[in-house]
Amino acid sequence: MRPLTTIDTYEHPDLEESLELRFPTEEEAEVDQDEEWCEIVTDDGDRRRIRFHDYHELYEIPGLYEHVFYDKLKCNSPQVVRALLEEEFAKADFDPSDLRVLDLGAGNGMVAEELARMGARTQVGIDIIEEAKEATERDRPDVYEQYVVVDLTDPGEDVRSDMRDRDFNCLITIAALGFGDIPPVAFAEAYNYVEDGGWIAFNIKDDFLEHHDSTGFRRLIRRLMREGALEECAEREYTHRLSLAGEPLNYVAIVARKRADAPIDWVRDAENG
Repeated sequence: MRPLTTIDTYEHPDLEESLELRFPTEEEAEVDQDEEWCEIVTDDGDRRRIRFHDYHELYEIPGLYEHVFYDKLKCNSPQVVRALLEEEFAKADFDPSDLRVLDLGAGNGMVAEELARMGARTQVGIDIIEEAKEATERDRPDVYEQYVVVDLTDPGEDVRSDMRDRDFNCLITIAALGFGDIPPVAFAEAYNYVEDGGWIAFNIKDDFLEHHDSTGFRRLIRRLMREGALEECAEREYTHRLSLAGEPLNYVAIVARKRADAPIDWVRDAENG
């Protein structure tokens, strides 16, 4: 497959001027997924390179995240995971309007928007990036009941108590696992906010569920399943999006039911290998 067109004009109603986006050439595009980038060139000729995993820089520019990942790179993970959830809800005769969702790594609310279309009425977003909250308030102000900016490796007792009191019955995290953005201890913290029997939905690059995961996430998930704390309901392999080189990036979407909390010693064992 061929890489993206290298020059693109980006316009948005909230921007005073159009921006020129420069994507890597075919030679430049041969980089690891977490090193992909584009450059922004203003009418004045100012040039700024943004690495795609520096999400705060993408969120600062209205609509740029959606333009890069969804328009240009054809990301469809929110739709895929939503469809997988809908299938499992139908099998379990579960009404989506009863969802109390914790959206981990919430970003700018695109996943919550999909769940709202499905019928979810109560959603709380958590992210470590202040710009993500600001982008959500700017672009999707009505999708969350609350948006919390916090580092879940050390959330503090006030946040922990508030989250536990909400009786979440669904945890969802999309396109946020596997590159160290959400370590196992942060995932486990959020996981433990969900009541037993609740739904757990996430996606991750297929490599990270095999033997290439240095974060410990694969070890934690496998142990949760092996010990009966997490019961897998459905798994689907699919193309998450295209790389800048035009190649498919294959991910796995998983929907499961929580049966018990994740003990801290399991998390430590997973992180320490």
